[in-house]
Amino acid sequence: MMSNLLHPGLILILGGLLLPFFRGIWRSLWSLSIPLLALIAVWMIDNESRLSVHFLDYDLQLLVADRLSRLFATVFSIMAFAGVLYCYRQARTVELSAAMLYAGSAIAVVYAGDLLTLFIFWELMALGSMFIIWSAGTMASWQASRRYIMIHLLGGVILMTGITFYVLETGSLAFTEMQADRLSTWFILIGFLVNVGAPPLSAWIADAYPEASFSGMVFLSAFTTKTAVYVLLRGFPGTDLLIYLGLFMIFYGIIYALLENDMRRILAYSIVNQVGFMVCGIGIGSEMALNGAASHAFTHIIYKALLLMSAGSVLYMTGKRKCTDLGGLFQSMPLTAICGIIGALAISSFPLTSGFISKSMITQATVDYHLLYPWLLLQAASAGVFLHAGIKFPWYVFFQKDSGLRPDDPPLNMRLAMILFAFLCLFLGVAPAWLYQLLPYPVEYVPYTAAHVLTQLQLLLFSGLAFFILLPLMQRTLTISLDFDWFYRRFFPLLFTLIEAIWLRLVRLSLGVYAGIRQVVFTGLGFIYQSPLISQSAARVSLAVIWVVLFLAGYLVFYLIEN
Repeated sequence: MMSNLLHPGLILILGGLLLPFFRGIWRSLWSLSIPLLALIAVWMIDNESRLSVHFLDYDLQLLVADRLSRLFATVFSIMAFAGVLYCYRQARTVELSAAMLYAGSAIAVVYAGDLLTLFIFWELMALGSMFIIWSAGTMASWQASRRYIMIHLLGGVILMTGITFYVLETGSLAFTEMQADRLSTWFILIGFLVNVGAPPLSAWIADAYPEASFSGMVFLSAFTTKTAVYVLLRGFPGTDLLIYLGLFMIFYGIIYALLENDMRRILAYSIVNQVGFMVCGIGIGSEMALNGAASHAFTHIIYKALLLMSAGSVLYMTGKRKCTDLGGLFQSMPLTAICGIIGALAISSFPLTSGFISKSMITQATVDYHLLYPWLLLQAASAGVFLHAGIKFPWYVFFQKDSGLRPDDPPLNMRLAMILFAFLCLFLGVAPAWLYQLLPYPVEYVPYTAAHVLTQLQLLLFSGLAFFILLPLMQRTLTISLDFDWFYRRFFPLLFTLIEAIWLRLVRLSLGVYAGIRQVVFTGLGFIYQSPLISQSAARVSLAVIWVVLFLAGYLVFYLIEN
């Protein structure tokens, strides 16, 4: 079919590569139209479409479509359009181009039917996201982008190692459901978990994302972690380990977000927290849980982008990102505040918002499978989410003390992007059937029952009351929280400096020894050359013999040491 040739991911990648050739109004039209064209292409592809190319002895499946890939490709295309709308008038061309490359690579991953194709676009995502961080143009963003790419290159090496072993073991590149029961699939699983932000490498999200530009973090929040969620859904559903990793991520994100002073780092830790819900659902592995993880990925992309658009608007208009420097902005930025509050309610799973109709499916799956402790922890986590993202972010940024700042709401394009996603947060919460019909498995779940609604409202009211009671203990200070990233931000640089100093000392010592030996040898040769009894040719032979003897002596020493 002709529609198969219109690969949505390749449309965005090509559009991003061609973007630098456009200027002015043409750049704006091009950047806005390409994501829409990709979205149209997603829906032109039916759920049985295939597109493959032959490479060496393998058929690479560039496009394998089904309900799950369509769901993720749809939300990725919507995110690409809204993200471009948010920043096309303000962002640098390199950031827009990298964002389109990034989004296109993410879509290409969800359509990849083999591991090699997946790996190629997986690494293109890393490059695109690195350039988004770097394009902020600050020293902090440059340093963060270097740390970011090192983590993702590590993940890429682990993933490629697993793929290589897997092909040697099975003779197949097909990306299908796997079991973590052998070395190859363990490597593949670990490679995926690096991108999902699983422990112990969760800190790269809060380390790198906040250093991007006001708009760059909006793109970054959407693709890397959710693409990792997709491949876990596809490759490792029902892996018990994921339940416990997901629960760890949930509480890790909550605790560090509560400690944070930087509004963008609060929301970065919140990404880890929310992805933890998805990972936990994948680990449960039932149709209800997998539908919940997939739908929560969809809704999370939208409400998290809305929150970051709100925070980005504050940063763009004030130049400030610390909670201690902000407050009272609702007076002059009412639209930004309203959109931020809608995003905060959605992430907190408030009834009639998108987060409620997706996250509750994961909680219901724990009930269906009689998983008491995960259910209790997920309920507690729902209260924690409301504490750090539902209340803390809007309270400290838009209310609390009056900071004296009076910025206006951001430019029109930024306001339109926020309004679009605020509408989607409310629309999906009121009409969940529009999302449920896209999910990979049939949905019989009814979110709006008395038990579901009352339970969630009780949790939210309790956590809201706790926040204001404990408010004096939650006053922010000018600090930064380090966790595992302390190792690669502080410890490893110090270790490398120490190793470098020791190495330089050894090199200087070796050069000194070499110079001494050389002096002795050539002093002896001087007597030979000056002797009238020995010809110049004999001297050359003697020199060659001496070097051969030295070489053999060195070889003998190494041989004795080895044995």
